[in-house]
This record gives sequence, structure tokens and C-alpha cells, in this order.
Amino acid sequence: MRRNVKTKKFTYDVVVVGGGLSGICAAISAARHGANVAIVHARPVFGGNASGEIRMHVCGASSNMEKPLLEETGILYELMLENKSRNDYFNFSIWDMVLYQKVREQKNLTFYLNTAMDDCIVENNTIQSITAYQQTTETRFTFHAKIFVDATGNATLGYLAGAEYRIGSEAKAEFDEPHAPEQPNNNRMGNTLLFKAVDRGTSIRFQRPGFAYTFTEEQLKHRTHAKLSQQQESTADKALLNITSYGSATIDTGYWWIELSGESDDIIDEYEQIRDELAACVYGIWDHIKNGGDHGAENYDLEWVGMLPGMRESRRLVGDYILNENDILTNRQFEDAVCYGGWPMDIHTPRGLLDFDKLPSEAYIFDGAYTIPYRCYYSRQLHNLMMAGRNISTSRMALGSTRVMGTCAIGGQAVGTAAAMCIALDCLPRDILNHISELQQTLLKDDCYIPNLRNADAEDIALRTSVTASSEKEGYNAENVTNGISRPTEKCSNMWSSDGISEKGESLSFAFENAVEISQIRLTFDTNFNYSIKQTQSQKRQNQQRIGIPPELVKKYRLTLQKGDAVVYQKDISDNHQRHNVIDFPTVFCDKLIITVYETNGCQDAHIFEVRIY
Repeated sequence: MRRNVKTKKFTYDVVVVGGGLSGICAAISAARHGANVAIVHARPVFGGNASGEIRMHVCGASSNMEKPLLEETGILYELMLENKSRNDYFNFSIWDMVLYQKVREQKNLTFYLNTAMDDCIVENNTIQSITAYQQTTETRFTFHAKIFVDATGNATLGYLAGAEYRIGSEAKAEFDEPHAPEQPNNNRMGNTLLFKAVDRGTSIRFQRPGFAYTFTEEQLKHRTHAKLSQQQESTADKALLNITSYGSATIDTGYWWIELSGESDDIIDEYEQIRDELAACVYGIWDHIKNGGDHGAENYDLEWVGMLPGMRESRRLVGDYILNENDILTNRQFEDAVCYGGWPMDIHTPRGLLDFDKLPSEAYIFDGAYTIPYRCYYSRQLHNLMMAGRNISTSRMALGSTRVMGTCAIGGQAVGTAAAMCIALDCLPRDILNHISELQQTLLKDDCYIPNLRNADAEDIALRTSVTASSEKEGYNAENVTNGISRPTEKCSNMWSSDGISEKGESLSFAFENAVEISQIRLTFDTNFNYSIKQTQSQKRQNQQRIGIPPELVKKYRLTLQKGDAVVYQKDISDNHQRHNVIDFPTVFCDKLIITVYETNGCQDAHIFEVRIY
């Protein structure tokens, strides 16, 4: 007798499909803003390309610290700081745990791992439900929701639901993009398998598997594949930011240029075949490095090889606006901007590794940052579909910049915040354009950054309050904490810095003209964006970092609320390791707030970027 598959049905306010960094940030943000959220992820661990299954480190607008003031903050930075507080040696199992813990412990958020979405029901251009199968429990789920977020990377939900999408390159004439091809084509960036090698301090032999390909020095002449000196690594880094990039990476990390895009019209259809071809390439290239001449790898041992290819490009869903190359090169500032990017437009060769006669990438650089409009984050065809990640509404040229995970993650947070607003306001994603200022101000409040926007929250009592400090350095005045910008910019520190820290601590004092009710304080501390905090297996990227929690970060402080001379509330915070602190407490009636810093994680001065009072 045939048995039926177990079935379960659930209803949520918001369902996020895909648990990469963009999906995680979307789901957490929507849940934090009151929506009842589910995140459905096909893999056993969160993180997507950043997970221990693939191990690509997070790149973003800072362009590997070439533009450090553009480091992404918000939920992504919170995750990386959490990892930094407990993972000194860049263990990917710990990083996977950090992501899992953050999702698991988030109120209003339910997660489904090993659960692959495979169908949906659409009526009147509105997604009614999706179905998904969890192989580990042999259970089929049906999820109903008001808002669906496609964070699958491949735009799988949008594709199944019949949403308009694009693949390949637009013709130059469509958007007048200077570097687009004259005619449209189906070129796409390929998939990559990374590996990790370690120096054992003694000679290590390698025997190639039978399926591995054979490569010659001539075939790899445009792709650096030997151990580099520090000077050579620096030169290779600079080359990445030139018009054409050399295929650089350190020998311990694996090579992003071991990349294949398939032979058919659909790179998704070929995913399994590409994986097998990539495995043959990875082991073949390692065989060449070890046994095909002197590459400085005598003592190196192949410790790990990924078997889940990381994808760069497939489908792009179409929104009310399609971001294009001109928007990026001109640093366009949109009125409905919700996040930003700064990574070069990094376009890889059409056949990846097989284009032996070509440099593996063209990286079109630009100064500064562009913004991404909210209109790129919802489908122009399906009323309740939003998207986050590399499948947002862009041209292929723009995708070359927006596809990196830092940009995807902060866009995901914007989408999750907007989705929660849709639930609270009982409206659809497009309707949020009528509330765009509220969305932008909410993102700023949550420690996101939108270039050229500053805190203008009418509910923030700090903006209309005088502030004084026990001490301050020139250019780092107390008033900076209420100037509306919570990070350094080229023109201003935007930060209060004490002049040392005395035994009694250093304090900021806010005096209210009249007594007010307060129930929340938000503080944004300094972590020094000049140092990376990303999870990475690259020794070169690890060398850009400092062990442990950023020393500039405030560690121990006290909040004191007074009414006259009486203390009406006091809270001590110890062992802080986060840039953004939100302290909630029962409502108190007071006329003064004192923030006293007693200790940092190593810096001799107290640093605070922003104080908000609600």
C-alpha cells in the first residue's frame, strides 16, 4: 500500500525563501519590527555563499578596505561582531553557529532548514502560498503569507510564480551603458568551488585523482597560482581595482577564478554538471601547483575542498526600476534610496576558467558610493513579492557591483523592514513608496547607513536636547552624537571622544528643558572601520584584522536617569561587544540622562557616534 507524504500548513505575515545573508537580514529585520516571519532554507546551515559549505568571505562597498568608511553596518555588522567576539581563528563552524543562533533566538521568527521550496499558488498577480519539501523529515509544507521575499539568489520563487525576469546582458542602447555590449547576449558569470590549503612545515605530496583535469602553465598564464610574497600580494590587490584584474588570491584560500558558467542557455539547469567539472578543475589545478613546477607549495597540504559551488549570476527579477551602470558610475542618489553599494562593477569572462587567453575579470572602478532605490526590491508584476540578494532589479552591468554579499545583506535588511511596514500598515510593497521617509528613518535608527541622509526622527528626544561632556578632544565634540550621522565621513569625525578615561569614568550628559517620559536609549559606538572584521579563510584578509573585539569599542558603561537630584533609573552594561546597543526599560519620568563610560576593549579614550533617546 502506498503511503502519503506528511503534510503541514502554516500561515505567517512574511515568508522569506532563502537563508543566505540577504535572507537572514530580511527575516530578522521583519521579525524585530513585529511581523510573524518564517525563513525557509534548502541547506542545513545558514549563510549561503558565506557559510561553511562554500566559505566565501563577505565583500561589500568597502572594497576590501579600499573604501573603509563605506563598511556595511546594521544586522550584517552585528553578526560579524558577534563572530569576532568568539572566533579568533576564523573557524567556519563557529561562524555557522553564530548565524544559526541569531536566527534561532530571534522572537517572531520560525526557521525551516533542509526545506526546499518547489511550487507556489498565484491568483490575480498575488502569491497565495508556497509549498516546500523537507527531505530530512519527509514532510511537505504549505506556507501562506501576505508578503513573500525571494532571497533564493536564483529568483526561484519569482520564476515559479511567473514574475518578469532577465538573464544575460542588455544591449548598450537600452540604458546607454558605456561598457555594455552592442547587442544583448546570454553571457553570465560562473560558479566557483573554493579550497583551503595549509602549510604543514614539511614536504607534503599530492596524488591526483583520476577524474582531475590537467593544466599547463600556458593555460594558467593569466591567473596567479603560486605563493606570492607580501609585495606581490599588494600589487595583485591593486590590480583588482584596475580596469582589468589579474586572477589573484593567496595559495591557502582557493581561487575565485576556478569558475565555470556551463555550455547551455540556462546555468541553473547545469548546476550539477558544473559542480562535477569544477571538482575536476580544482583537483587538476592543485595537481599543477604541487606537481607541475615550483609554485612555492612544497609544504602545502590540501585541507578542504568545497562541493557546493557558489553562484554569481542567474536570473534578475524586474522591479519598478532597473538599476544600471550609469547610476553606479555617477554615484546617483535616489529619493527612495534604502541602501548603497561601492564594489567595482566586476564582470567576469563569459566562460570563466576556460577563457585561457583572457584575464578572468574586468573591474570598472569608481570613487564613492551609489544608492539603490527601494523600487529595485519588489516585483513590478506580482503585488506581494519582494526580492533580496543578487536577484534584485538591475542590469547585468550593475549586477557586477550589487551582487556582492555586503550589498545584498543591507538590501535584505531594508526589504525586511519594509515587509514589516506592509503588515503594520496593511498595504503592499509598492505602497511603501508613500512612506519612504519613514522606512529610511527606521533603517537609520537600526544602524544602517544611507549616504546623504541623516537622523531626522521627530520622536528622538536627543535631537532637541543640549549635551555636554566631562572631557572631549578637539574635533570630537559632544554635539557630534546628535548631528544625525553615526559614522565617520571624509569631512567630519561625527563622534565624541573623551580625552582619556579617568577613574570615575567619562560622561555625556543630556539635560531636558522639561521632564519627559523615556523607555529606550540607543547608542552607537566606534569599532574603527579601518580594520576588517569579516569571517574569512584567506590569510591575506585575516592579516587585515585584529584579534578579538575592536579595542575602540566601549566595553563597560552606565546609564543614569534623574528627576532633579533623584535617580529614577540606572543600568550597568558590562562586556559589550556590539557597535549598536538598544536598551529598553520601563517608562520613567526624568529630566536628565547621564552616560558614563568606564572601560573600552583597549582604547584609552571613550568613543560614541550617536545617542538616541525615546
